[in-house]
Amino acid sequence: MATGKRRVLARIGWTIATVLILVIAVTAYINRQQISDRIAAAGFDAPPAITQLADRLDLTEAGSIVFFATQPTLESSQHFNEQCSRVDHVDGGHVLGCFSDGNIHLFEVTDERLDGIVEVTAAHELLHATHARMRESERQEFDRRLEQEYETLAQNDPALAARMQVYEGLSRSGFANELHSVLGTEVADLPEWLEEHYARWFEDRSQIVALFNDYHGLFVALQQEADALTAELEAIRADVEQRNAAYSAAVDAFNVDAREFKRRNENFEFSSNIEEFNRIMSDLEQRRLALDTELAAIQAEVARFDEKRARLEEIGQTSADLDQQIDSGLAPPGDRAEE
Repeated sequence: MATGKRRVLARIGWTIATVLILVIAVTAYINRQQISDRIAAAGFDAPPAITQLADRLDLTEAGSIVFFATQPTLESSQHFNEQCSRVDHVDGGHVLGCFSDGNIHLFEVTDERLDGIVEVTAAHELLHATHARMRESERQEFDRRLEQEYETLAQNDPALAARMQVYEGLSRSGFANELHSVLGTEVADLPEWLEEHYARWFEDRSQIVALFNDYHGLFVALQQEADALTAELEAIRADVEQRNAAYSAAVDAFNVDAREFKRRNENFEFSSNIEEFNRIMSDLEQRRLALDTELAAIQAEVARFDEKRARLEEIGQTSADLDQQIDSGLAPPGDRAEE
C-alpha cells in the first residue's frame, strides 16, 4: 500500500513538474521579446552620450530596456548615412534618425540652438521600436484605434494634419507607425488611453513635447518673421513705386510751371501785377517744399525697405545655417527603414 501511494505521489509530482515546465516554456515563448530585450540591453555597453541621452528622456524601466536593447548609436553624417541609407525621407525634409534592422541610429546635432532635437528624435525612434514589438493582432487593433483618434485630432489641429501629410504616401500600417511616433513626441494633449500607452515608456512625456516645441518653435518663429517681412517688403515696394511715380509726375508739373513763371518774369509780365508774381512764387515755393518733404519720406521708406530686406536676408542665412546643422546628407534611399 505504501509503495502504491509513493507511486501515485511520484506520478503527481512528475505531472506537476511537467506542467510547470510547460507553463514556463509557454510563458518564455510569449515573453520571448521581453526576455531578448533584457539580455540585449544588459549586454549593451552604452557610450556616455547615449546614457546621457537616455537620462534626459526620463524613460521608464520598460522604456530603458527597449531603448538599450536597440543598441542606439549617435553618429556624424558619414557613418549615419551608411546605417540609414535605406530610409525614405520626405521632400524638403531631413532624416535625423532611423530604426533599421532592430537598431536605432541617431544623427548627431550639436548646435545649442537646436537643443532637444536629438532627444525628440530618439524618442520618436524608440516608439517605432515599441510599435514593432507589438503582437500582430495587438498592433492591428491599436493602429485601428489610433487612426480613429487621428481623425478627431486632425480636425482640431491643422498643424498636426499638415505634419502628417508628409506620410500620406506610406501604406496604412506605415502611416499608423509614423503617427504613433509623432503623437507621442509632438502633441501635448492626447486622450487618456494614449497617455496610458505612452506612460509605459516615458515617465513624463510632456518633457519630450516641451523639447520639441522649443526647437520647432525656433523654425516656426523664423518662418513667421520671414513671411511677415516678405509681406511688408511687398507693401513697401508697392507704396514706394506708387509714390515715386506720383512724385516724378509732380516734379515734372512743377518744372513746367517754374519754367513758365521764369519766362513770364523775364518778359516783364508781372511789372504791373506784383501780387500775382508773389502769389505764383509763393505757390511754387510751397510746392517745392512739399516735393522735398515727399522725397525725404520716400527715401525714408526706401531705407526702411533696405533694413527689412537685410533682416530677411539675415533670417535666410540663419535658416540655411540651421538647415545645414540637421542635414545628414543621406544618399538616395533604397529599401525603406522607419524614420
